[in-house]
Amino acid sequence: MQNRFSDKVSGDLSGSEFGISGFFHKHRTVGQGRQAWVLMTIIGLVSIGGIGSRLAYLQLSQGTKNRQIAENNRVRTVAKPPVRGNIYDRKGRLLAGNKLSHSIFIWPLATKRENWLQTRKRVAEILDLDENAIEDKMTGSRVNSTNRVRIVRDLTEAQITRLQEYGAEKEGIDVDIESVRYYPGGQLAAHVLGYTGEMNDRELDERRSQGYRLGDVTGKMGLESTLESQLRGEWGGTQVEVDGKGRLQQFLGQKVSKSGKDVTITLDLDLQKVAEEAIGKNKAAIVAMDPRTGEILAMASRPAFDPNSLSGRISPAVWKQLQGQDHPFVNRALRPFPPASTFKIVTTTAALESGKFKPEDRLQTYASIRVGGFTFADWNHAGFGVVGFPGALKWSSDTFFYQVGQRVGGPTLIDWTRKYGFGKKTGIELPEESKGLVADDTWKQLNYKMPWSIGDTINMSIGQGFLQATPLQVIGMFAVAANGGYHVKPHLVQDASKREWRESMHLKPTTVATIRKGLREVVDGGTGAVMNSETIPKAAGKSGTAEAPPGPSHVWFGSYAPADKPEIVVVAFGEHTGGGGGKTAAPMVLKVMEAYFNSGKPLPVKVEKDGEKPPVQPQRRRRARR
Repeated sequence: MQNRFSDKVSGDLSGSEFGISGFFHKHRTVGQGRQAWVLMTIIGLVSIGGIGSRLAYLQLSQGTKNRQIAENNRVRTVAKPPVRGNIYDRKGRLLAGNKLSHSIFIWPLATKRENWLQTRKRVAEILDLDENAIEDKMTGSRVNSTNRVRIVRDLTEAQITRLQEYGAEKEGIDVDIESVRYYPGGQLAAHVLGYTGEMNDRELDERRSQGYRLGDVTGKMGLESTLESQLRGEWGGTQVEVDGKGRLQQFLGQKVSKSGKDVTITLDLDLQKVAEEAIGKNKAAIVAMDPRTGEILAMASRPAFDPNSLSGRISPAVWKQLQGQDHPFVNRALRPFPPASTFKIVTTTAALESGKFKPEDRLQTYASIRVGGFTFADWNHAGFGVVGFPGALKWSSDTFFYQVGQRVGGPTLIDWTRKYGFGKKTGIELPEESKGLVADDTWKQLNYKMPWSIGDTINMSIGQGFLQATPLQVIGMFAVAANGGYHVKPHLVQDASKREWRESMHLKPTTVATIRKGLREVVDGGTGAVMNSETIPKAAGKSGTAEAPPGPSHVWFGSYAPADKPEIVVVAFGEHTGGGGGKTAAPMVLKVMEAYFNSGKPLPVKVEKDGEKPPVQPQRRRRARR
């Protein structure tokens, strides 16, 4: 049975109709007739359509972009830095400019590796450099980079001559002329102007997205840093053609660099010179300002530095010399110190504006007062009898303002301190500015785990304790009295939108009048009698002396003139100079005032004729310590 069944199946499958060949012949459809051609045509059309669409996209939509990419791969630019913009004083005199200097560059694109060691050795020998220092410079550049790598600036004539003698051994080495930052005044206004220098690796990584390149020079301090985007300019260079391996083929042309913008600032060069001379060898700062507009006419700080020595390669000897001085890079005009008795202007304002005192009020002063178990002495250890606000300012009576501060209270005094601009940056165009410190209960709890006390208020009332203010903030305080009650924003850049910026403090006219009367009396026979000079118009001012143990005291003097219609305010600060504000700081202010009102020239002296006696010169009153 099984064999017959197998035979039957085998016979059936081998039949012409139901056999294997017959089965596929009956049921195959693909590849027969027109069906195969139709299917292949459809597949072909779809493929051609896709390729065509992609080609159309690349040629039409992305054609310009792709051509630009190809062009960029073929044409490169050997970058050349722009000329930095100049900085001028208010009268158009150059403060920071550029001078031409020979520099040596290595061009990686044109340097053959097999000759590099000999080239490097020769360059190091001529420039008296370590070969590793040159190699480090090259490491920062990419292989076949078109950017030239600056090795040294300010080549001497001897170095240039020797480099020219070894023409065969300086392949890929360029000696080129470029502009180098130049400060004709040397240390003059160094803290305001700042200095420039090559970017380090960290700075380059941070600013590469802004278009900065290896060897770029940027502002490192002062206005050079703040105004970097204006002074910088745009790069140019030489366009060259390279092959697929990045090898130089030919020069194609020049792309002219765009110089940076020139900037005019508010400083007066003559006044700046006098201010720095007035400081002498002291660690000190002087600021002069127009109280009507906030324009800074002079800003001096000593010790200082010469920015020319920092524009190129800084030698170890120069760096050691700079570090050996007493913080020459610190702009003391922007550093905070206790404002001492100059602050009594704020205490007077708080008293009269609070309604707890009237301008005509008078208080008994003492040798000292005792509050909360502590004794607070007056600076003369005797007191000044019964005085009002003008008299208290004139003699700088501490016990008078202790009583005022005690009655006004800490919160009110702190509030008016902040209204005067203390405790925050003025916004001047210098990145080194400090905001100072106006302490309160929250601050003391956080830092000392103790509440604000009446003793803190008493100390604050005479500008000491935790209070810290910069000379720039202090000059803003004097400007309020000088201009009749307006807070002005100090600025250095000539800008019409800033020149008229000022904000009313909404002081009572009687408050302003009382303060101005007291500041005038300070000069007319008080602690600032040195300013009562015939060489300048009648002036007003206030002294200050802050204890600063373990060193000598800090000293202050602020003044404006003419007293009836002020056009200049000057503040001088001496760090650990001692001697009292009226004795040490006021003479600095007087010199600046004389330069402003008399162009720095002494008043004419009457020549004695035959038979005539010289006129008797009036004696100056003895100056008080404060």
